[in-house]
Amino acid sequence: TVLSGALIQLVGITGLGLLLAYLWGWSLAAGLLLGVALTIASTVVLIRNLMDQGLLNTSHGQVAVGWSILEDLIAVLILVLLPALATNTQEPLWQTAGVALLKTAAFAILMLVVGTRIIPWFLLRMAHLRSQELFIVAIVVITVGTAIGASSVFGVSLALGAFLAGVVVSESALSHQVGAELVPFRETFAVLFFVSVGMLVNPLYALSHAGELFLLVLVIVVGKFVLTVLQGMFFPRPAQTALILAAGRSQIG
Repeated sequence: TVLSGALIQLVGITGLGLLLAYLWGWSLAAGLLLGVALTIASTVVLIRNLMDQGLLNTSHGQVAVGWSILEDLIAVLILVLLPALATNTQEPLWQTAGVALLKTAAFAILMLVVGTRIIPWFLLRMAHLRSQELFIVAIVVITVGTAIGASSVFGVSLALGAFLAGVVVSESALSHQVGAELVPFRETFAVLFFVSVGMLVNPLYALSHAGELFLLVLVIVVGKFVLTVLQGMFFPRPAQTALILAAGRSQIG
């Protein structure tokens, strides 16, 4: 259900995004970016709503979360290709994307082979010093430094660099302590994230492009709902699962 459903919807919604981009006279790269952006739903929003409705630990909720996690993995690939799609270059799109994938693969191998040995060892040494302040500083330097290094050396997005840093830190025996120390930072950055998103909204631009925005909202809310319900007719699952999936996925991250 999760694999087939997510992949079919990825193709379907991305196709709708490409169609809209074609009607608006956008480039192929812009259309692909729009399509995949419309596809990926917010896992945080989905899980919060499932928790509020008491559905998180049901079979319906497990399918919905699995679907969303698979989309998050696809989002990692999108983060890899995003710089390539956003670059104004005369090179073919496949060549630019291929180079981006190779650079990312080199960075991922470096992190998973070398980083999983050095970073946990370094965190353990910091913990033995019994200084909470030094431990927190070490975590911030490792994670932020990895993200910046990934961006400057390998051309990888800051988000993907931070993601892989988190994967490597999770290999440490102190991962739970790291998570506890970073909770205040998480809340602070969550607020900054939503503030920064709100500051990107230009009300005058939104009003002057109300038609395009209406079509996008229609694809997100109605298109994704209808497509998920139609897919649910072929799932080996109850109709309730399809309806919960459809309702939970009618949004984007």
